[in-house]
Amino acid sequence: MPTDTKRVRGPEVSQSPSLFSCDPAAVLPSKGPRADGRRRDQVDVRPVFVRCGLVSQAKGSAYLEAGNTKLMCCVYGPRETDRKDETNMKCGRLTTDMRFAPFSCPERGSWIQGSQDKDFSLMLHESLQPAICLHKYPRSQIEVNVMVLENSGSVLAHAVTCASLALADAGIEMYDLVLGCSMRQDGTSYVVDPSYMEENCCNSVSCENQGGLTVAFLPSLNQISGLQSDGEMTEETLTAGVRTCIEGCYKLYPVIQHALTKAVRKAAPSQSES
Repeated sequence: MPTDTKRVRGPEVSQSPSLFSCDPAAVLPSKGPRADGRRRDQVDVRPVFVRCGLVSQAKGSAYLEAGNTKLMCCVYGPRETDRKDETNMKCGRLTTDMRFAPFSCPERGSWIQGSQDKDFSLMLHESLQPAICLHKYPRSQIEVNVMVLENSGSVLAHAVTCASLALADAGIEMYDLVLGCSMRQDGTSYVVDPSYMEENCCNSVSCENQGGLTVAFLPSLNQISGLQSDGEMTEETLTAGVRTCIEGCYKLYPVIQHALTKAVRKAAPSQSES
């Protein structure tokens, strides 16, 4: 691969200045308010900013901000499949690709898709496919591309929401919007919509009831289209976590509806033109 001759590369042993901006030995408190002022053990999600139709080259696009987490999604298609052997005469084909920008995380990454990107792409595909009317697009392919511009926690949940909004902006027929919400369990306490530090920090001494949970939810149909969990949690904790994430999705629903309605009104022709 040719190297970028215009970039001045630092020493290989160099580290990002952001690693020295805070004390690495500091531990997040397990009680009281969170670092950003939100409450623990409550469905307290970060304020969300959403905008549709920012990329003119794509059939549909959406931009989402949740705190410092920033994502961009573009949808292309429906169009003819690239390979004839993958053509389905009865229904369409959905492809998803989720990548992290090299500057999105505290540790600089690579443009090459890693194992985490592939896992997130698969989870995104499993969450979106049940909501799309693929039988309306036979012999066609719909491409969903998500780029994480800044990772400040809960990227998979917000990627599901952003991709669903981009699909609706592209005019793809869907049964319902898909909203995502995540939570982090740490012993007897939990946090909803965790930040990057909360996802990668463990405050509990015990190894029980520690893990993360991400739910993709269809609010109008009251159905779960995707669920991803890691760590060790009891059955009661997991059930309560799913209900908590569903409540968080309902909190995001009016914001997503308002953004989509605003985009439709902006794209519709005015009465003077008609």
